[in-house]
Amino acid sequence: MTNQLRTNYLVVAYVLLTFFFISFLTNILGSLNPSASESFGLSKTMVAFLPFAFFLAYGIMSIPAGLLLERVGQKRLLLTAFFLALLGSLLFVAFPNFTFFLVALFTIGCGMAILQVVINPLLRVSGGEENYAFTSVLGQLCFGLASFVAPLIYTLSLAEDEAGLSSFLNQIAGHLVVLDLRWVSIYVIFALFAVGMLVVTLFLKLPKTTQNEDERIGDLNSFTALLKSKTVIFFFLGIFAYVGVEQGISFWISKFLYQYHGFDFETVGAKAVANFWGLMTIGGLVGLVLLKLLDSKLVLKLFTSLTMVCLLSGLFGPKQFSLYGFQACGFFMAVMYPIIISLALNSVKEMHGSFAGILMTGIVGGALFQLLIGFLGDLTSLRFGMIFNFIGLLYILFIAFWAKPLIKNKTVKIKSKG
Repeated sequence: MTNQLRTNYLVVAYVLLTFFFISFLTNILGSLNPSASESFGLSKTMVAFLPFAFFLAYGIMSIPAGLLLERVGQKRLLLTAFFLALLGSLLFVAFPNFTFFLVALFTIGCGMAILQVVINPLLRVSGGEENYAFTSVLGQLCFGLASFVAPLIYTLSLAEDEAGLSSFLNQIAGHLVVLDLRWVSIYVIFALFAVGMLVVTLFLKLPKTTQNEDERIGDLNSFTALLKSKTVIFFFLGIFAYVGVEQGISFWISKFLYQYHGFDFETVGAKAVANFWGLMTIGGLVGLVLLKLLDSKLVLKLFTSLTMVCLLSGLFGPKQFSLYGFQACGFFMAVMYPIIISLALNSVKEMHGSFAGILMTGIVGGALFQLLIGFLGDLTSLRFGMIFNFIGLLYILFIAFWAKPLIKNKTVKIKSKG
């Protein structure tokens, strides 16, 4: 094995670990919702500001990060992103209150937005363009694995175990035990993870990358031209709706199950959130197969409709139906994001990089949906607030009927015998 090939394998492994890191820090919020609410005495609207702060950072930083990539280089941006994650985590551990939690989440969110922009070109170059589809799927699997693992780590960090993870965390941040904020110790793990990624980034030799046309963020003129297009706005709202619904379900699962069915949020609730993300990973693999057999719009119609059925079960079904209905939503939502992105990019002839940048800002939907759900939850009930997710799902279903891509996904025709 040549040194160059060995280096490339190391970089691919590093990028996959970065996918894991992003998801690990991003998708823990649903598990923390009930703990934060009780510890800080938060209303549903106030607790909704937690994902709002995080995803607002995504919306703000996505395009600037793309512009900075060509100017300052990938290594500096990677170091900046991991430093922001470290800084945010340490801030919250040092000052465990609601205000600093918001500041910490916004800081971490900025770092995650930067990482999302940098790692895709790096993965394409290090793994080889001919393997990019395969390595991209690996990246999404690592992302899904972290989403599944994070809530389980949260549960372990709270377990009464003198020789386990909770004991180790208590030794590092004993003040959290005194303040009855042991759940905050998960951010000690995030800080240690960020330190490890900073060290690896400093010493790892990264290949030089150049962005493809579909990765490069354009100038102001290209954005202005695209924003005049109804098609661009249509698909931007699609990403806005998807991320809003994804977080609008996952963030409230644990709290809903605790409030309406009495499930322990530190164990059953956290595991339900973990299973939501785990099933999303499995659903993504099933979706890959279906997209080789069926038109993407048909798959989107089917999976969106089934998500609505599962959400109805979660919101209005009896105890066990509610528990498993919410989790099943993750499986059927798995195909929505990639299909909406592909339909969007295949619906315009040029300026794909700028269009992708606009689509990425749609992640801010994860911020605004939560505020609306929280506000409606305080005004009426959490169940009524979560009904708002159906508006997003109906919009995604509308995309499945309305979209007219210039290029359709390639399917395999199965020949019948005879």
